[in-house]
Amino acid sequence: MLEILVQGIQEVFHLSILIKMFIGVAAGITAGAIPGFTITMAIVLTLPFTFGMSPIQGVTTMVGVFIGGLSGGLITAGLLGIPGTPSAVATTFDAFPMVKKGEPGRALGIGIWSSFFGSLISMILLITIAPQVANLAMKIGPWEYFSLVVFGLTIIASVTGDSIVKGLIAGCFGLLIATVGVDPMSGVPRFIFGIENLGAGIPFLTVLIGVFAVSRLLTELEVNEEDEEQTTGIGIDSNIKFAPLESAKEVLSQPVNLIRSSIIGAFIGAIPGAGASISNILAYDQAKKASKHPEKFGTGIADGVIASESGNNSTAGGGLIPMIALGIPGSAVSAVMLAALMVHGINPGPMLIKNNPDVVGSIFVSFFVATVFMLIIQFVGARLFLKITKIPKYLLVPTILSLCVIGAYVLNNRFSDLYILFVMGIIGYILKKYNFALAPVILGVILGPIAETNLRRALMTSPDWSLFFTRPISVGFLILGVLSIIYAIWQNNKSKQVAEKVSA
Repeated sequence: MLEILVQGIQEVFHLSILIKMFIGVAAGITAGAIPGFTITMAIVLTLPFTFGMSPIQGVTTMVGVFIGGLSGGLITAGLLGIPGTPSAVATTFDAFPMVKKGEPGRALGIGIWSSFFGSLISMILLITIAPQVANLAMKIGPWEYFSLVVFGLTIIASVTGDSIVKGLIAGCFGLLIATVGVDPMSGVPRFIFGIENLGAGIPFLTVLIGVFAVSRLLTELEVNEEDEEQTTGIGIDSNIKFAPLESAKEVLSQPVNLIRSSIIGAFIGAIPGAGASISNILAYDQAKKASKHPEKFGTGIADGVIASESGNNSTAGGGLIPMIALGIPGSAVSAVMLAALMVHGINPGPMLIKNNPDVVGSIFVSFFVATVFMLIIQFVGARLFLKITKIPKYLLVPTILSLCVIGAYVLNNRFSDLYILFVMGIIGYILKKYNFALAPVILGVILGPIAETNLRRALMTSPDWSLFFTRPISVGFLILGVLSIIYAIWQNNKSKQVAEKVSA
């Protein structure tokens, strides 16, 4: 492995490659910060530019876009409460409340350092245990996928807010949205009620932008006597403090949270098709369950930001594990990277490390270099990003709304998606008005199709239901799901008892 790293250093540390990587990271951060403009879209747009490059130049540039994109979602998620990417949903839970409390610099600093350390930890896992983790991931069939998603859905009990009932209703609404459109297995339209535009389904990203972004903007348009004179976008008029070193110390003061969340992100990333949107929320959920003060989560606590951002960015290293070890894409992003390698005549697969050690070494080294570039660009641009909190509402709201509309449209180039966007925005606004948590809706939309597809795939493979309970990994996930529900209910009751004692 040392020889591979040495070859990677020799290949990557050329000025032309470093410049392309730097531009790639900057482009990824920009793409990640724009609501609706996903990392996958950024990678796909990058692919044509790599055709004229060498294989190493091409793949290292895409690694830069990947790392930058995962970190870029933090900017709008923290400062505006609008996740720039699906993988930044959980970041809004504590980063934005921290900003609302007048600490935008602290929120951004903790998020950036968490992204940096999460990426480094996943890189170490990528280099040291890639084959072992990839082999474990390959043992996961439709039964294990379904059980994993069931475990993921139990997170709804942890992000329901003040009412578990309202959270479950929101989660069921998300699952309901996921059933609209073409049946994933038979191809037959369902629940479209004669509306042809619903035949293609309700795009997840459109729901995400509508429920989080548009509803947030509608809320900001409300003016009452207390904030009538307010001039800033999110109501922060004090001087902004930005102390990177203090933020680093705060992140490193929670090594267990940081390492646990990074390992969760790397493992989820290694499972083909899971993705950062799951690891982001799962890492946050586990941090809340392990915390001595879970009632503070959602109020602007550093623990939540550390967990969500380290879990998010560590998915990058995990996603590259099956790609390098077995030639199997762990995500849409790694699939595009594999396509780029194949265009250049490199055959991915188990023999990739043996036949092309220079390429593999370049991926390892470029992962580290891109992470450092991400840290530099984020901190250099942080003071500029923080100025978002000073932009007047009458400029901020229409600008963000325009980006949301563009992001929703370019996803599928359908005008019907814009109608869906605003309907979801209104629904999200109403849910917030009646104190329904929005996160369960997104969880339902993300995990619903994965659960349905793998459940039906498992039953098509074998109609024996007992396989869900006899396959070790599957039953392990189901047991974790049961324990997750029990623990979440216990935590919720304990928080209520504490609140009652305080009020008394």
